[in-house]
Amino acid sequence: MFRVVFQEKSREFQRWTDALEAGKALIPQCKTFSKDIRIYLFDDLIWLYSRENKFPKYMGAGTYDRLARLFIQEAIEQEAAQEAAEPQEQSNGEGQKAQPELD
Repeated sequence: MFRVVFQEKSREFQRWTDALEAGKALIPQCKTFSKDIRIYLFDDLIWLYSRENKFPKYMGAGTYDRLARLFIQEAIEQEAAQEAAEPQEQSNGEGQKAQPELD
């Protein structure tokens, strides 16, 4: 779904959050004006970082708003998945805290 491209190498991600983190992690390696980091949604360029600009660019009308909503949706889904996993761990005996002993 999302593809991060840097120096003719690319990596694909299913989630926007993961693609954005990977793109931001590459920023220190982008040291010359001829190099840039790009994130594509399918075949559409949606995020671009280069030394020419101080901040990354979101490409296209409404792209930033759409990706911000997607970021929030992914965070909510991740939190729900973590909460669903917690009761399972407790029922298996994992994650239970030891009861303090009383004198």
